[in-house]
Amino acid sequence: MKRVVLSIMLLVTFSAITAFCVKPIPKLFLIGDSISIQYGPFLEEYLEGKIQFERKVDDGSAEKNLDIPTGANGGDSRMVLEYLRAKVEDWQFTPDYLLLNCGLHDIKRNPESNKIQVSQNEYRKNLEAIFQLLKHKEIQVLWMRTTPVVDSIHNMKQKWFKRYAADLKIYNQIADEVCEKNNIAVIDLYDFTQKLGVGQFADHVHFKENARALQAAYITGFLEKYIKKSDY
Repeated sequence: MKRVVLSIMLLVTFSAITAFCVKPIPKLFLIGDSISIQYGPFLEEYLEGKIQFERKVDDGSAEKNLDIPTGANGGDSRMVLEYLRAKVEDWQFTPDYLLLNCGLHDIKRNPESNKIQVSQNEYRKNLEAIFQLLKHKEIQVLWMRTTPVVDSIHNMKQKWFKRYAADLKIYNQIADEVCEKNNIAVIDLYDFTQKLGVGQFADHVHFKENARALQAAYITGFLEKYIKKSDY
């Protein structure tokens, strides 16, 4: 009987030590625009078993019109900041990493007035506020550079609003500066997607399925290396 009890105690002790030593799978939360909605399923698949994946909840409305930010579509930086201010109050919101992008909706221009949706100054302030908010919550941010816009393709196919590559370049640069200031890692999805060529556009700004899978693979590779390095 004593041997049985001793064996059980050793088994329990070994299990407890093993559970203590095994690192939990890191949790990643994604907030992005409609580009992220399309590469998202591939990313979730590639991360399975390695990184817990979660994203801004989709009520099914986001894919009905990818140009209107609802559901899983994070929208512009103003919307992302508002969303996160509410989200961090949720005690269950405890990701280790937050993969973030906003920019395409910020650079929308009214075709009549040419007014941009979010000014450069506000965009910078919004990103600063987002990063400080998440730093206070002790969530590590990884920033995603906004994917390319080709004026002739976008503005020929989309008549409700305009987007311009020149604006995108400026807003990516602003994000680069804010990230450098706050020591935020940057995933250059802009450059990666640019190299895929204009033949990968499915419409004015979104990409074909093969490009989405490649984007997700590129992001996965970055995440795995970054998180592994962070563990040391």
